[in-house]
Amino acid sequence: MKRAAALLLMAAAGMASGCGLRPLYADGPSGAAGSRLSQVEVGPIDERSGWLLRNALVDRLQQGGAAAAYRLDVEIDDDITRFGIRGDAAATRERRTLRARFQLVDLATGETVLDSTAGSDAGIDITSSEYATVAAEQTAAERLAKEVADDIVGRLALYFTRAEP
Repeated sequence: MKRAAALLLMAAAGMASGCGLRPLYADGPSGAAGSRLSQVEVGPIDERSGWLLRNALVDRLQQGGAAAAYRLDVEIDDDITRFGIRGDAAATRERRTLRARFQLVDLATGETVLDSTAGSDAGIDITSSEYATVAAEQTAAERLAKEVADDIVGRLALYFTRAEP
């Protein structure tokens, strides 16, 4: 039984190696995605959530002195919606949504080479303590900025891998 499972695993590994799949971040910082990601400069983004998102993007792109070949322009929509209304018309829950439209601009040509959106949302309990609610909203904004940044960087890496000469 163990031998049959081992043979099946070896056959599956052999088939997977011939399918053309390859790791997105192959060869780390020197690979197609890693080297191009470090050439992306991030423009300023409005609002506090934009500041959080920009910082998360800069951290993930690892701009380490490489000359910028691309500019990432980002516009955000940060929204808080209250729901879960009680009998006294007070809300019990909030939904914070962060959406980002991003454009990757080739600095050599001025052409927009990638135009897409990314977003995420989080639920927040409204408590009797206003301080706790504000703290939960801020924590949600920080977490959403990181999630949206991960999504954007993943899409950029995929673009660079597919656009590799």
